[in-house]
Amino acid sequence: MSAIAIEPAYLEKTDAAAFLAISESTLEKLVREGELPKPRSVSGKRVAWLVRELREWAEARPVSENLPPRNTGRSGSKRSSSAPQSAGELQA
Repeated sequence: MSAIAIEPAYLEKTDAAAFLAISESTLEKLVREGELPKPRSVSGKRVAWLVRELREWAEARPVSENLPPRNTGRSGSKRSSSAPQSAGELQA
């Protein structure tokens, strides 16, 4: 039996923002300003965004002339070289 990957039809706010690579506050702002589709009523007071509408919005974004910023993350371990590496070294 093979596993079937099923794409969700809807995404809640946290997942919708992650899907678009924006913050939740930016997602809310774009909806308020009419830039992004409004969420749909799923049940009761529960709302979510249609994945199809989010994808269409994302694909309609203009191509940027700006390059992404350089990775400012630090590579390697954050521990100093003199810090103990194991429990045995702590007792020594």
